Amino acid sequence: MADEKAILIKMQTSKGEIVIELNEEKAPVTVKNFVDYVKDAHYDGLIFHRVIKGFMIQGGNFTPDMEKSSTNKPIVNEADNGLSNLRGTIAMARTNDPNSATDQFFISDNDNLFLDYAPGNPGYAVFGKVIEGMETVDAIADVKTGGQDVPVETVTIESAVIVNDE
Repeated sequence: MADEKAILIKMQTSKGEIVIELNEEKAPVTVKNFVDYVKDAHYDGLIFHRVIKGFMIQGGNFTPDMEKSSTNKPIVNEADNGLSNLRGTIAMARTNDPNSATDQFFISDNDNLFLDYAPGNPGYAVFGKVIEGMETVDAIADVKTGGQDVPVETVTIESAVIVNDE
């Protein structure tokens, strides 16, 4: 279950609820970045815009009309923190630039060890894990997708809130 000191985020989606335990000790910059977006209600009303069953569900930047939302400055990649991209972990999405993550995140619905940091591979920074609601993650992973892995049925992040205020 949850670490008493850990920050917990409750994400209500159109497919159900997901509770995420953030790992501030291993990924302090990434957790602060994510929490800042949550506190600003940035994710409320955005969608999961990329879904690949057996891999991950990605969200955090696009509106239901596929318009991009504004972001804060990119953060440093903390993928070398010892955390692995296992089923149920949340990590930052980024471009080919390892230090380009802003607001997009993904939740792995499979063990994705090839995304882990290794010499010559900057990796993707895991910063927490789902502690409740993997059935919701799986339900999102099951939606039919079209071009560029965009769900045909819109899956909305209705709200994301801190459930245990620091």
